[in-house]
Amino acid sequence: MPNGFVSLVGAGPGDADHLTLGAFKTLESAQALLYDALVSEDILALAPDKCVKICVGKRGDRLSVSQDKTNALMVRLARKGLHVVRLKGGDPSVFGRVEEERDYLDQHAIDHKTLPGVTAASAAAAQFAFPLTHRGEARSVTFLTGRTKDGSIDLKDAAVSDPGVSLVFYMSSHNAAHIQAHLLAAGRDPHTPIVIVENAGRAYANALKGRLYDLATQVAEAAFEGPVLIGIGDAFRFARVEIQTALNSPGLPRHSADTFGKAFGTMR
Repeated sequence: MPNGFVSLVGAGPGDADHLTLGAFKTLESAQALLYDALVSEDILALAPDKCVKICVGKRGDRLSVSQDKTNALMVRLARKGLHVVRLKGGDPSVFGRVEEERDYLDQHAIDHKTLPGVTAASAAAAQFAFPLTHRGEARSVTFLTGRTKDGSIDLKDAAVSDPGVSLVFYMSSHNAAHIQAHLLAAGRDPHTPIVIVENAGRAYANALKGRLYDLATQVAEAAFEGPVLIGIGDAFRFARVEIQTALNSPGLPRHSADTFGKAFGTMR
């Protein structure tokens, strides 16, 4: 039996509205679906009924399937001749360990392709109406992770001290105090604007604004349960944190998997 094929697909950070057309079409042809824990039910519902669906976890400190087991499962299913879709939250190339998976597939002679997705920072910026860069104030943006392989966080002064750089920390709520202390020690102004977004890209997302000197306190008091994104820099002063409440008002349309599929169907 000839080998199947693996599609490494970005699901975006939340609801099906953030899927690309390419991701939607790929899901329609999936025969086996290996998905991250944060992928929404609306998105999973777009796969065929006969598709084998397996959650492979990836949720911070919580129990999940190891990367080695996920890699081996992709190969085992592909060798059965299946089209395997590895559905990853956000964009596979941003803290998504996609190169580890591509390398493993290459080693086992399994053909693959990668489809990009909307990363959480972009979704949060659109959802709460703030820029990631802003002419004259924030000339670049840097994405950082608060969760390294050994559980530590390593911030280089040169990378975080420039006030003209917007910093966006992924998976970092547990390290908020360390981030605050390190940035202040590196010379960042204590009054630098911050925005903290929980569940970016989902209908129930929420956000807080503040200043760098109060970052650790805000995170601790909020006791977030969902994935958290922390933005630090002058551009984040524009965040409109009240906007999501208005969008969730009764009477505004919501998109289900059915309406999403019908809309794309008319484009063919």
